[in-house]
Amino acid sequence: MTVMHNKILNELKNLIVNAVKQTHPEYQVDELSIYNSITEPPNLKMGHFAFPCFLLSKDLKNAPVKIAVELKEKIETSEFVSEVILQGPYVNFKLTAKAFGEYLLSDINSGEFFTRTLTNDRPKTMIEYSQPNTHKELHVGHMRNLCLGNALVHIKQYCNQDVVPVTYPGDSGTHVAKCLWYLKYHNKEAIPETGKGEWLGRMYSTANLMLEDQLGTEKEDENRAQLTEILKQLHAGSGEFFDLWTETRQWSLDLMQKTYDWADVKFDRWFFESEMDAPSLKLCQEYYEKGLFVKDDGAIGMNLEEDKLGFCILIKRDGTGLYATKDVALAIKKFEEFKVIKNIYIVDSRQAFHFKQVFKVLEHIGFDQAKDCYHLPYEMVELTDGAMSSRKGNIVALSDLISNMQTSIKTNYLDKYTGEWSQEEIETTAKQIASGAIKYGMVKMDNNRKIVFDMNEWLKLDGDTGPYLQYVYARINSLLAKQGYNEVDSVDYSTLQAETEFTLMQKLSFFNDIAFKSHEQNKTNVVTTYLFELGKVYNSFYADCPISSAEPETKKARLALSKATASVMKQGLALLGIECPNRM
Repeated sequence: MTVMHNKILNELKNLIVNAVKQTHPEYQVDELSIYNSITEPPNLKMGHFAFPCFLLSKDLKNAPVKIAVELKEKIETSEFVSEVILQGPYVNFKLTAKAFGEYLLSDINSGEFFTRTLTNDRPKTMIEYSQPNTHKELHVGHMRNLCLGNALVHIKQYCNQDVVPVTYPGDSGTHVAKCLWYLKYHNKEAIPETGKGEWLGRMYSTANLMLEDQLGTEKEDENRAQLTEILKQLHAGSGEFFDLWTETRQWSLDLMQKTYDWADVKFDRWFFESEMDAPSLKLCQEYYEKGLFVKDDGAIGMNLEEDKLGFCILIKRDGTGLYATKDVALAIKKFEEFKVIKNIYIVDSRQAFHFKQVFKVLEHIGFDQAKDCYHLPYEMVELTDGAMSSRKGNIVALSDLISNMQTSIKTNYLDKYTGEWSQEEIETTAKQIASGAIKYGMVKMDNNRKIVFDMNEWLKLDGDTGPYLQYVYARINSLLAKQGYNEVDSVDYSTLQAETEFTLMQKLSFFNDIAFKSHEQNKTNVVTTYLFELGKVYNSFYADCPISSAEPETKKARLALSKATASVMKQGLALLGIECPNRM
């Protein structure tokens, strides 16, 4: 349940409730509905906040316009509200600068604003994200899943949720066999001392292309027999290929961990596809013996035609399982092991039908938590010249991308500070900017829209980019230091009277509401849109309202407003997993 956490909206709600009680003393007012209905008008001239009277029309048996007139007559101006304005069926409010200062800016600058309870509804939620395959190279496309999942973990934790982040790497299957096949029978390269995970991914792409080239030749049957033997050894858990798998798998896991460390991503549990192989087959065999699954043309599964989902195969004719087999067993394991209430899978939209089948199978076998499993789909990342494919080898390797971005940032922005900044600060700042560029670019789009990755566009210091917002923060930080901002100084907020000052204060007041909306909708672009707008509003304020040359009390108030903006920007970027450099 939403908590009435916004102090300003809460005060306005109280004014409205009191006015309703004066005009209709017999009416039982739903205070939460009043609170949730208060919004912002189309423009500031209409007021800072608006209450639509449609909400009360049915119960009070009166037209919304007439209710608005009644309420306005009962609401007086004060130190909190400077003006009450009628706009048809809306009662609009203009607040005093003092109200914004005492109810908002002081709380932001003390940090209290960021510790409020935003909801009492706190189901323990597992978020499964980042499911890279071992024996393949991590590329820029993997970052959308990673950045989306990481941001949602941060956002939900900020909204007081108990979140369990987990990952599920694919470390078994045909792609692994192909890579091991190439290493055993065809590789003539020496294994590198460093970068083994990246090298292994390139071997996979080479293997895949070789196997495709040899289709239809006398080599095809021999290749198939060798791949089958590899898979048998992996399934049995012994043999030279199992030993090779154990060694090379670790190279991939080391690369994944290196990436997660760079992105500052942590998981409470690593589930593995290989750990679900045997248990999932055993589980599905048990359900078959209970009569819940059926055999069709030698394969075991569940007929979901009445659900318009076809036939879900769970055990193939050769006795092996599929992704669905493992996901059915994994879902049960997740709820049992962590006692979660909800289970969110962040997986690309191509797997939508797969998860519909899996969830429906779970429902039909009597797994009560099937209704609490949710697939959060997203579209793919493409390059400016088209789609990527690890199988074909046309990817932007993540390790290369990170190196190139950090080099570009140092060359174009930071090398000029050599001698003034320490080398450590230059390196740290380059990493923060590169991370900010990638993470922001990956989460600023709606989940249902494709992303076109363009390194040069994402690194720009103007426009809707992570580095631009980091720069807004860094510039404010430098301003505060240069102008001698002192957080213990008393501030006369009533000196803030310019329109752009009120626009900025109004924008700041909605930060927690935006965070909660993002949590509820599982949409990170709600936060990015807000932060980009906040950056533009601050730049307008900075252009319109001189700080260094202002009168002493006005200067202190504008510095406090700037500090509040920096704090919200920093916290907002933190929700996306982005750090803010102190200077840029």
